[in-house]
Amino acid sequence: MRTASIERNTKETKIRIELNLDGTGVYNVSTGIGFLDHMLEQLSRHSLMDLKVLAEGDLHIDGHHTTEDIGIAVGRAVKEALGDRCGITRYASALVPMDETLSRVALDISGRPYLVWNVDFTRDKLGEMDTELFKEWFEAFAGASGITLHVENLYGINNHHIIESIYKGLARSLRTAMEIDPRRADEVPSTKGTLNG
Repeated sequence: MRTASIERNTKETKIRIELNLDGTGVYNVSTGIGFLDHMLEQLSRHSLMDLKVLAEGDLHIDGHHTTEDIGIAVGRAVKEALGDRCGITRYASALVPMDETLSRVALDISGRPYLVWNVDFTRDKLGEMDTELFKEWFEAFAGASGITLHVENLYGINNHHIIESIYKGLARSLRTAMEIDPRRADEVPSTKGTLNG
C-alpha cells in the first residue's frame, strides 16, 4: 500500500494528513475554509486517493497560512507515499469541462517542482476564500510533492466552475500519472534511474 501520514505544526497552523494513493476516493476533510474543503474533496474523489485532512489555522487573520500549509502537507504526503516512484506512469494530462468552462492540467512526477499557472479570476472571493490563494495552494503542493505542474484555464465565465475544473484536472492527472505501468512495474521511468530530484 502506498500510504503516508503527515503532521505539520507551526505557530500558524496544525495539520494532519492521511493519504492512500491506491484508495477509492474516500475523504474526510475539515480545514475551516469551506470552499477549500470542497476542492480537496474533489481532489480525493476524482483521483481515487483516500484523503484525510484535519487542519486548524489562524483564520482570524486570513486563510493564507492555512491554505499554503495544507498544500505543503498534502504535497509531502503524496511524495512520501510515492516512495522511489518505481513503476509509475509519470506523465499525465487532463482536459476537464464544467458547463461553460474548460481547463487543462498537465504534470510530470519528475522530482523537479515547478508551477506554470495561467488562470485568471474575475471575483476576489469564492465563499470565504480569496481566489488569489488557489495559486498559493498549487505552488505549495507542486513544491512539496516534487511535481512539475502546468495549469491553464482555456475559457470560462463562472469562477466556481473554473477552479473546480482545475482541481478535477489535477485529480485526473494524478490518478493516471501515479498508476503502476505493468510493463515497467520494477523500473523508475527515467533514464537517470531516479525521480527524486
